[in-house]
Amino acid sequence: MGVFVLLMGFPGVGKLTIATELSSLFPAKIIDNHWFNNPILRLLDDDGTTPLPPGVWEYTARVRQAVLDAIVVYRPAPANFIFTHAGIAGDERSARTFQQICDAARQYEALLVPVRLLCDAEELARRVSTPTRRERLKSTDVQASIDKSRQARVLDPKHRFTLDLDVTSKTAQASAAAILHHVTRVIAGDFGCRSNG
Repeated sequence: MGVFVLLMGFPGVGKLTIATELSSLFPAKIIDNHWFNNPILRLLDDDGTTPLPPGVWEYTARVRQAVLDAIVVYRPAPANFIFTHAGIAGDERSARTFQQICDAARQYEALLVPVRLLCDAEELARRVSTPTRRERLKSTDVQASIDKSRQARVLDPKHRFTLDLDVTSKTAQASAAAILHHVTRVIAGDFGCRSNG
């Protein structure tokens, strides 16, 4: 049985960095949310701060669905995947994205392990302003990051295997190790209660 690890958190929290560390500990392919977004965002010359035109996310959702369909059909080795997703509570688009990944896990007959990456507002603002983010068409808007941290919450899918992990003062290596520990417990059937890590 494969495992789909879904890393969710606000822009700048370190989803891709943690995914990269986790993939060095756990044989898995990384499917970053910007794989779906960037083909469309590059067409629009997205600058990371200007509001995007309405309807743009419907196109990225189609790209995401095509990738998920290919995963289910071709079942590439290894059987494990690490997905990244911003995942905002109360946001319909975030909920649809989660459902797309959940449906793919079910079709693939994989265990789905959602991980909520949590971080305080000041640290998140520091991380979101790093220059390498702009190269990958990621948001670098510090004020938007602060506002989002204060006004929104990371999506809680109410899934029995969800891990809440506070990464404010954790390195990517420590975060990856904590996630691997949780995934190992899920695979072994010892998933107990949620952790604040």
